[in-house]
Amino acid sequence: MRRARYFARHWARRQAVRGLALVLLAATLVAAHIIRTRAQSAEEVVAAADQALADAMHSGDRALARRLLSLQFSYTDEAGRVYSRHDFLGDLKAFAATPTADPKLTMYGLMATVTGERMAADGSKSFFLDIWVKQKRAWRALAQQNVTLADGTASASQSTRGDGKAIECNNPCQTMPYRVRSPAEQDVLNAFLAIEKASIAHDAQGWSKHIADEFTLYRSGYAVVDKAARIAAIERQKQAGDPVTVGEIQTLRLEVYGDAAAMITTQMVPDNSRPPYRAARVWVKRNGQWLMTLSMQTDIQTP
Repeated sequence: MRRARYFARHWARRQAVRGLALVLLAATLVAAHIIRTRAQSAEEVVAAADQALADAMHSGDRALARRLLSLQFSYTDEAGRVYSRHDFLGDLKAFAATPTADPKLTMYGLMATVTGERMAADGSKSFFLDIWVKQKRAWRALAQQNVTLADGTASASQSTRGDGKAIECNNPCQTMPYRVRSPAEQDVLNAFLAIEKASIAHDAQGWSKHIADEFTLYRSGYAVVDKAARIAAIERQKQAGDPVTVGEIQTLRLEVYGDAAAMITTQMVPDNSRPPYRAARVWVKRNGQWLMTLSMQTDIQTP
């Protein structure tokens, strides 16, 4: 009888241990499935958030928009006017626009960009850039910027002087109105300076070292420029001997999220060879090196 009770208790313990093991295994599999699902659906989450923000703008839903906007959010319209998060929320419907085609979404880890064409209520078209970042386990809009591109084939390039005289680059080559907060920020700024100095020196190879293969430049009044077209423009400027002038930085915001960064500036060319402009640049870190993958430059229009 005792032996029977012993075997009964022993069997019960074995069954309990086996049951616990099965529960733990099931929990592990569920957790792994959730992790895989989250990783696979990050793009869908950003796409849904971008659409939700657009819907909130059309309906004037400030509560929803507030939840989707980063505290650092800024909006730049086609004329280069900048609106703070507070101003944007104050008149949502005024900024509402409808995409004319499916937008393009690109993921950079903790940062994402959405680009495409939008049509405003007055029928005007603009190209847009929405920058999203992951903050506190939620995706939030960091910035929105718009630009009116050319309908033709005019190609954007750095500003050149017709008199053949070069202007010494102090800002940004020697100094910038910005206090660096981290080694990552310093690395991004070093890459930016290398790009600017290479442009001034007509060094297409040096310029391309810090540019992603998928690089695209969007500038007011010009057609879209890719990496190959920009390299060709640098070579033409070199052959013509045209001195290049880069924009001085008036204001600078730099946000780093993992291996991606957004750099938002207000710049002015010293010789006034082009209007002042707002620039939004997106960076990605690959193989230990920061590369610029997108630049949007919106001219500031004066009344």
